[in-house]
Amino acid sequence: MKAITIHQPWATLIALGEKKYETRSWATKHRGPLAIHAGMKIDREACERESIKSTLAKHGYTADNLPTGAIVAITNLRECYKVHRDILAGLVLLHAESTRTYLETLSNEYHFGDYGVGRFAWRMKDVRRLIDPVPAKGQQGLWNWNYTF
Repeated sequence: MKAITIHQPWATLIALGEKKYETRSWATKHRGPLAIHAGMKIDREACERESIKSTLAKHGYTADNLPTGAIVAITNLRECYKVHRDILAGLVLLHAESTRTYLETLSNEYHFGDYGVGRFAWRMKDVRRLIDPVPAKGQQGLWNWNYTF
């Protein structure tokens, strides 16, 4: 199964179903199952920003108890959108080969990613959080995780 390493708190926000897009500077053609790996790095400053802090707290998390170095969720990567431009109405246009969607700039989702023009938003669906994270060593980019449930 393909996997991606994501710094904390963003990996946990995905695992909790609070973050539906992972933003990257690069696109992927991969679609289908994707393991979410929480890297060893915790961005403690980000954990103190209001939209992130209150969302984590709602689920009992702080920067001090986020899992690291482990697979925390399994999801399905459904689409990879290119961020085209900010729209004056407070929306961001996400465009893929056959579809497009808009994201409100006032939403938590917008504050949970980097939606700069030219970046990519990976749409995840059917997230399943692992109650017991599985220790794993992460890597940069997409990598293969071999584990049977």
